[in-house]
Amino acid sequence: MRILVTGAAGFIGFHLASRLLARGDAVVGVDNLNAYYDVRLKESRLAMLRERPGFSFVKADLVDRAAMADVFSGGRFDAIVNLAAQAGVRYSLEDPHAYVDANVTGFLNVLEGARRHGTSHLVFASTSSVYGTNTQLPFEEGQRTDTPISLYAATKKANEVMAHSYAHLFGIPTTGLRFFTVYGPWGRPDMALFKFTRGMLAGEPIPVFNEGRMVRDFTYVDDIVEGVVRTIDRPSAYRLFNIGNNQRVELMAYIRAIEKALGVQAKLELLPMQPGDVAATEADTSALEAHTGFKPATPVEEGVRRFVEWYRAYYKT
Repeated sequence: MRILVTGAAGFIGFHLASRLLARGDAVVGVDNLNAYYDVRLKESRLAMLRERPGFSFVKADLVDRAAMADVFSGGRFDAIVNLAAQAGVRYSLEDPHAYVDANVTGFLNVLEGARRHGTSHLVFASTSSVYGTNTQLPFEEGQRTDTPISLYAATKKANEVMAHSYAHLFGIPTTGLRFFTVYGPWGRPDMALFKFTRGMLAGEPIPVFNEGRMVRDFTYVDDIVEGVVRTIDRPSAYRLFNIGNNQRVELMAYIRAIEKALGVQAKLELLPMQPGDVAATEADTSALEAHTGFKPATPVEEGVRRFVEWYRAYYKT
């Protein structure tokens, strides 16, 4: 297939593009290479993709209507996977306009491209954050998602309802995927695993919010990619799926897994809950399993070990 992957130089986009190329698909990657985090990491991912047959890259911002029109004018895509977004819950308190620009206006330009040029399937990334104030675990797709507690989550909920309207009006087969706390090699430096690893190796205290009383459904990136690929191959009129590990892991257990992988004991800086954070997440993945036959299952200890191996090799620590 010929597949458009937006956010191709990002964490998940890089892994997905690599997987699609490995199975013989042609991938057109789009990314604006912004400076939200170290651009050198994005460029390293991109350099690896450029070495692969079947990959082509367009540096463009989803918000740029003319640039995105050019991307779509190059020919019909068999599938479109929208992973480009302004990520991060806490940063949405500092720069809310970046979230509306990238996640709402940018996504609209993707929807318009799919509408005007056609595609067999539009797949887009949503987030577990849309569950907002829900406290009934595990989260399942039929629960209410109209009480987000961060602007990031609100823009992702907006993506879901925007996509539904386009699927309904223009007959675009569309699937939204709610990712749960993705981690693994080539991860983002603003995420907990990266911060904790860097801080622990430097002998610095690591910030532990809500004094460690947090529970997350940590999902290894290869499991996310497997779920995305299987979803690409099974279009629906409009569906939403959770992709998570279907396990509640305490934050302190996650930190212990990092300690074990590094051989370093963490110094903890216990802090209060941050605005926009939720105390606990867990995915009900039964709908994904029924639709694709796949259930994520990589243990946290194994996923953390693989990340630490990559981190030490990449940063030569």
